[in-house]
Amino acid sequence: MAAEIIAGFIEKRSLDRAAADVIRQAITSGALAPGKRLTETELSTGLNVSRGTIRAALQRLMSEGLVKQKPYSGWEVASLTSRDAWELCTLRSSLEGLAAQLAAANPNRRRPIEAAYDDMKAAAKSRNQKRINDSDLALHKAIVILSGHNRLADHYGLVEHQVRMYMASSNAILERPDMVIANHEKMVNALLRGDAAASERYAREHNKTSGELLVRHLQETEAKQTNRAAGKLT
Repeated sequence: MAAEIIAGFIEKRSLDRAAADVIRQAITSGALAPGKRLTETELSTGLNVSRGTIRAALQRLMSEGLVKQKPYSGWEVASLTSRDAWELCTLRSSLEGLAAQLAAANPNRRRPIEAAYDDMKAAAKSRNQKRINDSDLALHKAIVILSGHNRLADHYGLVEHQVRMYMASSNAILERPDMVIANHEKMVNALLRGDAAASERYAREHNKTSGELLVRHLQETEAKQTNRAAGKLT
């Protein structure tokens, strides 16, 4: 009897995770746009699971910062605000700056960094935005892993999905897809030659430059929305 209860609990957890994985992929790929309203009934029907399972999956995604629960109106995909972008930019600068410094001293760094950067080049050439965003995150995750700092990697994992949304928004405002390559070139070269100080500096500069652009873009968007709302009230 006890084994059956435990097995049922494990199955439920597996369904929660599976549902969260599907919804997360739809959000981070852009299939579910920021601000999109999510209903437990529709998701339950679409994924063929119970509403309780969907609710647990959405609560998991809420803890990751990907969805929000709004009073009286249910769930919606989280929108990236200028404040969110600033917080993620400054946090990434600290975490990824340290990661790049430590990764530069890793004797096994060359192959994974070159492979990740080559994949980013191929993604930029394909002009496929999802592939570009995936390769962008993969490069930064490779650097975090190469740092050999387990607690740093754990903290990065807590915001990884929010970082992916941040990257997607940041890359979407680039004038050309291949600009993503130039934005990482100095950092990658410093890592490959094992220059720890330069690797940290360029990692921080990359986050600062891209962050400032995204924050300014979002601030302009928010100002336009505020002005439109004010116009409707007058």
